[in-house]
Order: sequence, then structure tokens, then C-alpha cells
Amino acid sequence: MSENRRPQVSRRGFLGGAAAVAAATAVPALAQVAVAGPAAAAGRPNILLIVTDDQPKHTEWALPKTVAWLADQGVKFTNGHVTTPLCSPSRSSVFSGRHAHNHGVRNNGASHSLDQSTTVQKYLKQAGYRTGLFGKYLNSWNLADNPPHFEDFALLQPGYVDAQWNVNGTVQTINGYTTTIVKNRTLNFLDKAATDTRPWFAYVTPYASHGPRTPEAKYAGTPVPDWNGRPSVPENDRSDKPAYIKNATGTLADGQTIRAEQLRTLLSVDDAVQAFKDKLQALGQLDNTLVIYVGDNGFSWGDHGWTAKSVPYRPAHEVPFYLSWPAGGLGSGTPDHRIVANIDIAPTILDAAGITPTAPQDGRSLLSSYSRDHLLVEWWKQGTGAGGAPTWSSYVAKDKQYTEYYDLTTDANGTVSGTGQVKFREYYDLVNDPYQLANSLYQATPAQEQALGIPALAAQLAADRVA
Repeated sequence: MSENRRPQVSRRGFLGGAAAVAAATAVPALAQVAVAGPAAAAGRPNILLIVTDDQPKHTEWALPKTVAWLADQGVKFTNGHVTTPLCSPSRSSVFSGRHAHNHGVRNNGASHSLDQSTTVQKYLKQAGYRTGLFGKYLNSWNLADNPPHFEDFALLQPGYVDAQWNVNGTVQTINGYTTTIVKNRTLNFLDKAATDTRPWFAYVTPYASHGPRTPEAKYAGTPVPDWNGRPSVPENDRSDKPAYIKNATGTLADGQTIRAEQLRTLLSVDDAVQAFKDKLQALGQLDNTLVIYVGDNGFSWGDHGWTAKSVPYRPAHEVPFYLSWPAGGLGSGTPDHRIVANIDIAPTILDAAGITPTAPQDGRSLLSSYSRDHLLVEWWKQGTGAGGAPTWSSYVAKDKQYTEYYDLTTDANGTVSGTGQVKFREYYDLVNDPYQLANSLYQATPAQEQALGIPALAAQLAADRVA
């Protein structure tokens, strides 16, 4: 979006002028905390970025220790999103701070389209940070290829037990549960801080809670709280939905199974996060470590009959999103209700580290007072085969969502082809219809569309898609 092209407010610049800003406007909760904090006096923070796989909201039951640390004592973003609900595009947005239509990784096959000179790990390493990657990297990445700008890494070929890894350039099988291996490799990386005085960046990304959702042996069969669905599960009347949703067959029982399996895999993630906190405390680095926790996309538990991601409905693009940085004034338990997204992670990290990126970014630092009124969310269909969601883009605000589906597809390299014709549209009043049951554009008259403000939303969406 064009509004995101404004020059970033640096952490130091924002803090220096915060009194004037606070006097003139009501800034979001996170910015208010940052004003009062000692961030300007702190040295460059360490960065711990934890990205889980396919983790939707409403999974906090499995993460009591994570929530107690990062949400209850840090910041919980209540409107956290991803800008493309698919693994590689989302992770590329995390790295670059850019929408998929700008970084070029439009599907899971196009990982090599990412310009590695524009990533947060490149900027941090160039600025003298020690960098490490532990877990999943990018789909379709050749395991034997070392991930650029990480000096210490254990790159996982996705799997849960006895998986293949590339450990600092050597491809090997490591026996054991992969979340535990990710945990231990990360702890070893953190331990080096005792003798290496450089600030560090750890990108930690377990395979949980991605399918096949294999739990650690000690958590297999662990009882989880009952869940009887929500109004969108499975939504029997889908006459106002696009064809692929009309044909979806997911049931409440399917959703219950997926949810239970996801929660069990996340119990091991919670153990790992607690171990990281304990290690940081032992090293004396807990206060000046910026920790960000986010899911790379959400997942549908039978909503509208759908049991996957890749769709414009809220369970697929809304994700858990937490942040903690006590030395930056962000360690006291603060809800932040701004619309935030994965594109904001790289700008936030660079802002905290005092680094100005040389390439443009679509996201904005969460340490600033910036608050968007809506977010572009987008997804591309790969290939021309039948089934699955067509290419779509969506205008997402707190109170409404407008979506267009297009005659467009991508090849394995992310190259787009098609007429671009709008094939179907949806509009949901999220205040009165939070579960997106009634598409207000279904059989709407031109006058009704005008009353909903559709022409202006369509124009804004068209502008966002090329910004």
C-alpha cells in the first residue's frame, strides 16, 4: 500500500519526539509503553524470532508458558495477520518486510525468487550480528544449499521424527523429535553468547503445527479441551460462497481432529520457548532480547467446510502474534489492537537494532506509532488444475472485509498469467458477522453495492495490489 512507503520512523527518532506525538494524538498501547521505556539507552538488542507452521489463533491452551512470558509480560497483538496465508510467501514477507507481489515468492515453489540481499538476516549480519537458523526455512529450497546470511544453522527438511537436516553445510539424518532438536540447537547457539560478545539473531522455526501433526511421544494422546466448533463450522448453507467453498467437504469432526493434533504438537513448542527464556535469564540477556512469536499462517478447522489454509477467511490469515523486549519498555503485559502483520516484523527488528534498510519495505516498525486502517492480504493459485482456491486478494479492516477472485494463475516460478478478470466477490460486515456467514454482495443490486462502499473498496484494493 502506498501509505506504507513513507519513510520509517526510527526507534531513536520516535522516542526522541514521543512527547510531542503523544501530546498531539492518542497513540497505540505499544507506542505508549515504548515512550516510557529505556530503549534509547539500551545497547543493540539480541533478536529471537520464533515462527511456527500453520498455527492459527485460539491455540493458546497449548502454550501456557509462552503466553505467560510473551503475552502476559510483553505485548499481545490482538489483530495479527499474515499477508499471504501460505508458508513460503509468508516467510519471505517475514524476512523482507514486503508483500508477496513485491518480493516475488507467490507460491511454495518460488522460494528462489526472494532477493536475499533485502532480508533482515542480511542486514543484521552486515551490521555485526551473529546469525542462526534452526528449523524450517523455505519450501522448495534445496536442502543441500546453505541459507544465505546465516553463519550457524540447522536447516530442517520438514518432518517430525528422524528427519534430514543441513547442519552448517553437512546434510545428515538426526534421530529424534525435530522440535526438541530445534530447541537444543538454539540453546547451543545462545550458549555461545557467554564468550562471543556480538549481539545475535536467532530465527527459530519448528515444524509444528503443520500436518501430519505428529506429537512428541510424551504428548501423544494428551487430552485437549472439548471444542464444538463455531458458527462457520461447517456452515451448511454456502450458496453465497465461491464454487470451491460450495464444494468443500470438511466437517466438525475433521476440525476437531486437526485442532487436537495441532495442540499436541504445540505443547513441545511451549517447552522449547520456556527453555529459551530460562537460558536467556541464565545468560543475563533476558531484558535486552527482542522476542517475536508468530505463526506463518493460520488454518481452518472446518470453517465453511474448509480444512486447510490459502483462503481469505479469517482463520487462515489471522495468527498468534506476541512481542517482548523489557529493555525497550515492552515487558509489562500490554494488549495492542492495531492491525499488524508479518510484513511488520523485519522493519521492527531493524528499527530496534538501529539499522536503516536500503531496499523498500511495505511493513512498518511496531515500535512506532503507525496504525493502518486496513491490510492487503493476497494469494495466488499455482497451476491450472481444477479444485482449490482461485487467485484472490482482500481488503481487511477491523470492521469489514472485501475480497475479489481473479482469472489468474502462477507457474512454479511464481510468474503470473491470465486475464485478471474478477470472477467472484465477497463482502463481510465483521462487526455483525464475525464468522463471515453472509456475503453481502451475493445478489446485491448496484444501489446496495454503492451503499456498502464497494466502488471505493475495489479502487483501494486495485491500488494496494500494485503498490
